[in-house]
Amino acid sequence: LSAEEKIRVIAREIYGADGVSLTPKARKKLELLERAGASRLMVCMAKTQNSISDDPAKLGRPKGFTVSVRDFELAAGAGFLVALTGDIMRMPALPRVPCAEKIDLDADGNIVGMLGV
Repeated sequence: LSAEEKIRVIAREIYGADGVSLTPKARKKLELLERAGASRLMVCMAKTQNSISDDPAKLGRPKGFTVSVRDFELAAGAGFLVALTGDIMRMPALPRVPCAEKIDLDADGNIVGMLGV
């Protein structure tokens, strides 16, 4: 199967999508990667952790959606072609608001907001 066909199978059979769309940027990059032999690689779908779709607002088992692939990355050492979908956080296991944003100085110059202090 071509890389695009692998993505379509994942989207339809696993996610329950109606289909897949590739942005012009993604299509161009996929063509370059396939010429370099990327079709032989396994496909990894990078998508939101909040939904089975590529849209974090579509909860549960949504129907009537299309998975949109916006870009591709090559993880050649791992043997993966990574399809990037939707607006995703690339650092897994990090909160939406990093704890560093809660750190501050109080009026006396003491550090507050670290480790529950």
